[in-house]
Order: sequence, then C-alpha cells, then structure tokens
Amino acid sequence: MAFISQEKIFSKRWFTSWIIIILGAFITASGFVLFINPYNFVPGGVYGISIVVHYLTQGLFEIWPSGIPVGVFGLVLFLPLTVVAKIILGPRFGIKTIVGFILTSVFMDFLTSVIGDTDPLNLNDDLLLASIFGGVFIGAGLGLILKSKATSGGSDIIAMIISKITKWQLSHLIIYVDTTIVLFGLIVFKDWRIPMYSWLIIFVSGKAMDIVVAGISYEKALIIISDKHNEIRDKIINDLNRSGTFLTGEGMCKNEHQKIIYTVVNRRELSILEDFINRIDPNATVTVIDAKEIMGEGVKSIAE
Repeated sequence: MAFISQEKIFSKRWFTSWIIIILGAFITASGFVLFINPYNFVPGGVYGISIVVHYLTQGLFEIWPSGIPVGVFGLVLFLPLTVVAKIILGPRFGIKTIVGFILTSVFMDFLTSVIGDTDPLNLNDDLLLASIFGGVFIGAGLGLILKSKATSGGSDIIAMIISKITKWQLSHLIIYVDTTIVLFGLIVFKDWRIPMYSWLIIFVSGKAMDIVVAGISYEKALIIISDKHNEIRDKIINDLNRSGTFLTGEGMCKNEHQKIIYTVVNRRELSILEDFINRIDPNATVTVIDAKEIMGEGVKSIAE
C-alpha cells in the first residue's frame, strides 16, 4: 500500500499545508486563464483535453455558448479517473489531491467569468511570451501542490493506470500521454504552432515545478581524492566551518587504500577550497556535483 502522509488536524503544519494547496491551485488556475486557455494551447494532462473540448463545444449548449468550461470538463474527467485509479492502483491519492484539483477547476472557471477568455493580457501577438509565462505559472502552482504532499492529478494518473496494466515505464508513459494530447490539439486546431508552444509550456512548467519542489540551491557536493586529505579536512572544518565524511576507497591502478573526502559547500566556499587544493596538491582529483537539495544537521531540517 502506498504511503500517504498524515498531519495532525488543525496543527500549524496542517494549516500551512492547506494554505499552500489553495495558493498552488490559484496560481495554476491563473496560469491557464491568463496564458493558456485564450490561445488554445494544449499543455497535456486533463486540462489539455478540456481546452480542446471547450473549443469543440462552442455553440452546442445554451448554458455555455462559448463551450463547456475548461474547469467543469476537467472535473468531469478527473473524478472518474480518480475512482478508477483507486480501484487499480490502491489508495495513492488522498483528499489533498482531490481538493487541490477541485479548487484549481473552481478557480479557473471563476477567474474566466471575471476576466473573460479572449486575450485578457493582449498577448495574441506575442504567443511565445504567453507560453513561457503560462509554463512558469502552471509549474509554480503544481509545484506548491506537490510540495504539500499531494499530486498534480493530471496525465500522471492516466500514465500510472496504463503502467499498472502494461508494466511499461511510468516516466515514458507520461511523455507519451502528454504528447498524444498535444497532437490531439494539432488535429483539432490544425495549427502547427499549437503543439510547438504546448511542448514549450510542458518543458517550462516542468522546470518551474522542479525549482519550487526542490528549491534553488547554491550548494555543491564535492568528492575529493588527495594524499593531503588531512590538510584539506582542516581547511574544511577550521576555515570554512563545514563538516564532511571520510570514505575509504581503493585505487584501481595501484590497489592502494586511500581516504576520500565527501563534503558540501556553497559556490563561494567552492572557489576558496579549489584554490587551496590546487596549491597544496595539484594532482588531487575533485568532483563537483550540483546538489539540488541538502537536508540534515547544519543545513536544512528534514522536517521542512
């Protein structure tokens, strides 16, 4: 059974989590209303399908002369998908995912009724700008929802269901599902710019989501192999006020045991340490790794 984290009701963490979900849903909805829906971009997922259906149903219903609202049709797709997912996948999707999606749909249709759905920011002549900002807003909003331990409730659910049945790799299936939806938009709108801008939105939103979830980190993880490991240790501890770990390794050429230093520093400290190592041991090997997120004592609490 998949693990779904629980917070104590009415605790500070509980309130914070729900505020983040509400904010994430509003930002996501704003991204669609301001930058996506008016230009018929199809950025994959349930809402991508909803945008196409909104266009196809224009004039069909007296209650919705401009087409079925994107948020309403998103819910029509999402709720049965969630039921099917629970049957096939088990209880992976908690109340946060459901509420987050419902709030996004409600906010989307409410903002559309207030702002309108025809080029509210006058970006019809600058679709590139609209697609980039749309991706940023959607990625930031969904990132906040994911950060609160919910899921985006989009094409990932469809991909999970197919993966469970076919055993295909989930990451590939998400790409296939989104690409199919984007190409569906191409068939309906018959405009090659639609899939191009839509794929750009998917890319930008993915990057924005990563930044929100993992944060922008200036930390670097270092793996240092040097005969001067004691001097380097003293520099790290005494001058940089950092810590680290000695690992024991064995050279492949000479089969000699040697100590390997693993430590984490920021960009300024990296420059200082590299200069120091170059002076005392020009033959040292230093591997620098971008550390997206560092958690633990002295850095960032795991509980955050």
